[in-house]
Amino acid sequence: MVSLGVVPFIFVFLLLECSARPLYPLPSKISNTNKQPLQTFRPYNIAHRGSNGELPEETAAAYMRAIEEGTDFIETDILASKDGVLICFHDVTLDDTTDIATHKEFANRKRTYDVQGFNTTGYFTVDFTLKELKSLRVKQRYPFRDQQYNGKYQIITFEEYIAIALDASRVVGIYPEIKNPVFINQQVKWPGGKKFEDIFVETLKKYGYKGSYMSKDWLRQPAFIQSFAPTSLIYVSNLTDLPKIFLIDDVTMPTQDTNQSYWEITSDPYLDFIKDYVVGIGPWKDTVVPVLNNYLQTPTDLVARAHAHNLQVHPYTYRNEDKFLHLNFKQDPYMEFDYWINQIQVDGLFTDFTGSLNKFLEWTHPSRQGDDDDNADADSILHKIAAMLAKYNRKK
Repeated sequence: MVSLGVVPFIFVFLLLECSARPLYPLPSKISNTNKQPLQTFRPYNIAHRGSNGELPEETAAAYMRAIEEGTDFIETDILASKDGVLICFHDVTLDDTTDIATHKEFANRKRTYDVQGFNTTGYFTVDFTLKELKSLRVKQRYPFRDQQYNGKYQIITFEEYIAIALDASRVVGIYPEIKNPVFINQQVKWPGGKKFEDIFVETLKKYGYKGSYMSKDWLRQPAFIQSFAPTSLIYVSNLTDLPKIFLIDDVTMPTQDTNQSYWEITSDPYLDFIKDYVVGIGPWKDTVVPVLNNYLQTPTDLVARAHAHNLQVHPYTYRNEDKFLHLNFKQDPYMEFDYWINQIQVDGLFTDFTGSLNKFLEWTHPSRQGDDDDNADADSILHKIAAMLAKYNRKK
């Protein structure tokens, strides 16, 4: 017997599979009035490219599954097509996560470009129109994940992604990344001398996204803007007051556009500088807690220093599979969540498995929305007692 709760989800799958047209009317017509608000009392559950541990990344299905599983924000990467349409896609090339190799009509589109100082060869999004991109189908990035949905879903546009968030039955935030802005600005030209960043912000404004962090406007339609490129973040800070997150890569990687080292951009003087433009940082988790032979080492003081500069910390990426879990966590993703939330004290987590993180947060930081379920109330009390005993035992 099929649960009534999954019927809309199955219906959406069928629509996506059978139609090449946009799934949502643009702009969304559904009002935010009387929706359950965004929770702000516990760390944010950020659905990294949607619930992509279960479904192909950055697809409508992955985002809708993440919303169904309780995410606070759906995260995406924004690139552009040849004809200047903003799309949700992570790689500048289509090779790894689409069926481009099976499309003989595009065999002559393979190119080599300089991307962040490296010669990269493949089928680039910037060499295809939106119509051509819509003819492709997305597949799972990792072979050890569920492959049954390969070939079922399209690449979606930035506007379609926004509509998914706005059409949710509760307030769901968006968390778009200005992806590879240097490369996109080199390859795509918009009319009037506009830049990638201009079109990006114009799209957000078109759908009503505005307001500084925790303002009334922001809480109505929450959004974080993220990028690895500090000059892009500084540029868009003059276009919108939406909160921004500065992404930080591995210690060996320079910033995308200023060629600064990780050590420089996490120094106190730089954090003091960047806090005028951003509300937080999004570091790779292994830069917060170094790893040796797949074991965690002594944590750095990055989170404490960021908090001292009034910056949030949203590390990436938390994944359930053994391949990604450090040995300290004994193949248990809940141990990892507990460590990062309660010991490292981060403010949000990018995860491929939204449902798992939501369960952990509900167990340890129960929802403050009214709950008539006596069992849920009992669980909440038990967790509070356990937390009190844990504090008592640490003092002994």
